[in-house]
Amino acid sequence: MTDLISKTLLLGAVSLAGCVSQLPQTADEFRKAVPGAFMAKTETVEVARPFREVAANFRKRAPECLDVTVEMTSQTNMSYQHIVTAYKPTVVVTKERAELHVQQDHRTGVMKIHAEPPGGHYLLVADAYPIDNNHTRLEFFGPSKGYDVLIRAVKGWASGENLGCPDLTKIG
Repeated sequence: MTDLISKTLLLGAVSLAGCVSQLPQTADEFRKAVPGAFMAKTETVEVARPFREVAANFRKRAPECLDVTVEMTSQTNMSYQHIVTAYKPTVVVTKERAELHVQQDHRTGVMKIHAEPPGGHYLLVADAYPIDNNHTRLEFFGPSKGYDVLIRAVKGWASGENLGCPDLTKIG
């Protein structure tokens, strides 16, 4: 129950941070909003892997692992909660940057207080930039707590060390 409540509160905190009148409607707006948002962070890491391999892993793993719908139910003697959440990954690759956008759409169980872009609110944006032939810089924009399994998975895909899918039931 606590995990489900945490997810709902996190969404509310990110959307209300700084008296936001609407949620970011694009990945660019999300990148700009995250640095000043409550319970959000940016992170930069470098991986010893060629940019083209990082981009290829984003293209392969994101649709396989993140284009899913998750149902979670919890019940106590005081309440019952059933949340259905759809995740939508988008990968955009140019020679300058590979982008992974992850959107989250709570289809049931969470009240939406702001208009969301098609596909749901932005949860994570990960950008990869070539440094040299064998190194890539990753920049993450997203929540500061509760989504470690997602961020670890994307880092694993980028580094090539772990190509597994995250357990999205562990989010929150």
